[in-house]
Amino acid sequence: MQQVKGRLVDLDRREIYGAVITIDAAGTIAAIDRDPERDKRGWYILPGFVDAHVHIESSMLLPVEFAKLAVVHGTVATVSDPHEIANVLGMEGVEYMLENAAHSPLHIHFGAPSCVPATTWETAGATLGVEEVTRLLERPDIHYLSEVMNYPGVLHGDPELLAKIAAAVSRRKPVDGHAPGLRGPEAAAYAAAGITTDHECVSAAEARDKLAAGMKILIREGSAARNYAALHELIDEFPDQLMFCTDDSHPDDLMAGHINRIVQRALRDGHDLFNVLRIACRNPIEHYGLHVGQLRVGDPADFIQIDDLQHQAVMTTYLRGKLVAEAGHHNLPDYRSAPVNRFHCSPKTPADFAVAPAPPGARLRVIEVFDGELLTGRQLLAPVCDAEGCPVAAPERDLLKIAVINRYADAPPAIGFVTGMKLQRGAIASSVAHDSHNIVVVGTDDAAMCRVANAVIASQGGIAAGRDEHLLVLPLPVAGIMSDDTGPRVAARYGELTGFARRKLRCGLQSPFMTLSFLALLVIPALKMSDRGLFDAGSFSLTDLWELP
Repeated sequence: MQQVKGRLVDLDRREIYGAVITIDAAGTIAAIDRDPERDKRGWYILPGFVDAHVHIESSMLLPVEFAKLAVVHGTVATVSDPHEIANVLGMEGVEYMLENAAHSPLHIHFGAPSCVPATTWETAGATLGVEEVTRLLERPDIHYLSEVMNYPGVLHGDPELLAKIAAAVSRRKPVDGHAPGLRGPEAAAYAAAGITTDHECVSAAEARDKLAAGMKILIREGSAARNYAALHELIDEFPDQLMFCTDDSHPDDLMAGHINRIVQRALRDGHDLFNVLRIACRNPIEHYGLHVGQLRVGDPADFIQIDDLQHQAVMTTYLRGKLVAEAGHHNLPDYRSAPVNRFHCSPKTPADFAVAPAPPGARLRVIEVFDGELLTGRQLLAPVCDAEGCPVAAPERDLLKIAVINRYADAPPAIGFVTGMKLQRGAIASSVAHDSHNIVVVGTDDAAMCRVANAVIASQGGIAAGRDEHLLVLPLPVAGIMSDDTGPRVAARYGELTGFARRKLRCGLQSPFMTLSFLALLVIPALKMSDRGLFDAGSFSLTDLWELP
């Protein structure tokens, strides 16, 4: 038996009192006894934080390395969608994540990816049909159906998609949603199909429509999409129907904080402590039926200690009764999985990035990027052409080329144009390109784009930035989207690449590589880039680069 003493933050009674927690040899809470002597002294003890929707792959870390960073910030559990690696490797990828996560004490709860591939308008490395998804849902270590991103398919009654949802509902496993901008009757119809959550709301009005339809709303603060400012007014109005999540968190951000940062911000904004902690610690456990401790007798001893209720500085983290983090350092063991991958494309030449001459009087359909948003806009712009009449990048006008290269087979790159990237020199590239993880490149000239793309190809996956003779690369040998290195080393290299892009390439974006990775995410409006061409999310179809007069 061991004991932990302090001031217990009791979410059931909504009170704080001195207590002694007794933990048995199995890591279970055997007793919670009041201790009046500690009513006004000692650290606060509260349930640990839960990330209600995260793609661990987006941290570019294996689950065991992700866990080492997360537990330091008081995270005791995640609800994790493995569809990033599933789009590359299918069932093999999901199995890989399950096996690796089993070597960490962090409660990592995986779902069955519902949309592999996310659309039929891009090339992915694998397909998970109804049979594969059903097989996953029958497993006890698969806890839910992951985000149903093809919301037009739900609304139009796509039989395969509805069969996947039915497979989850019949097994009493929740179904996660993903429906940016869906409002009113369409939001209600989406929820009526069996969808229980959404993490894509960008306004309180949109969230209210989905709450009215019976959905739980996840307030997201990640590396690229940050919606807390738009949604936090809902916290004290709907404390039982909200959760916190990061969705995608790059390694440098994860080094700095996790769900604890959202909690800190909500408390600074004056929201009720118990409402905030219910959202951060309890609602995901109840919604997904997770076997994670909630500071009750008989629960696994999963909890944290903090020194101050307002600032929420995490002093210790316990998982199943074991101290796994203390004073900013983890106590977790090392484990390495052999990399798995699927990468079959040859080096490119600068000529592969050229665009044919513009039709007379035509205007370019251009992707418009908004810093810190997954949503993109669309612009119609006159092209800037070279002596042969071929459209080229014009960094002085913030008009750059974008290319998406099929990583699974040799094929010509798909070329388009983008504005808002604020890149003045060189090029950046990444094989982290949601959801199919082809290679996405943005640059100021064809030679620079070719060079960084070939650096990614040579590494069989990675992130690269280059200008003139300067070239930086972060190899990602696991499925082309994750490193097999430690969290701090990956974070340091990623930070170096981000700094290089900002200083040497004069990129004005806060997270240039995260933004780059979402330019190929076809299920988020409005214009995106596929390896098959420019994609219009409004019509959910490919569209021509040119608008003719």
